[in-house]
Amino acid sequence: MMPPRLRKLILTTHIASSVGWLGAVLAYLALDVTAAFGTDIPAVRGAYAGMDVLVRFAIVPLAGASVVIGLVNALGTPWGLLRHYWVLVKLILTVVASVVLLIESRTVRALTASALSDADPRLLPATLPHSIGGATVLVIATILSVYKPRGLTRYGWRHRTHPQRLRPRPGS
Repeated sequence: MMPPRLRKLILTTHIASSVGWLGAVLAYLALDVTAAFGTDIPAVRGAYAGMDVLVRFAIVPLAGASVVIGLVNALGTPWGLLRHYWVLVKLILTVVASVVLLIESRTVRALTASALSDADPRLLPATLPHSIGGATVLVIATILSVYKPRGLTRYGWRHRTHPQRLRPRPGS
């Protein structure tokens, strides 16, 4: 277990990177709506360029930081990584979201290159399903972090501490 000061520092860093990731995804979503429904060619080109910048310099780094710091946080606290369903579900959601993000970042880069060429960027496909899905997953992970639904995994049941077992029995 981590000392309290270190635990709070790691938790603060995890919250900051996670909230930053969600905020960057929401900004991306606003640009994605502009790219999908915009009628002004320069605005649509700018939206694609902004989406690429957000993915490369904000969303991907914040996602990576959130996953890594979240792992450190879970492994260094009593919550553990595999003891509680809410931690396990949150881990799965963030890892899946990160993998999809890494795959989708190639698409964003290609769409940006096309949008900045002489072609009409309004004819390009938007990435709205991915950005809406990503934002939804991150909101669900946030809800899990705040409400922490009860429920131990099988691993958690096997490894939970039983204070009554630690007390000496009468006559021992």
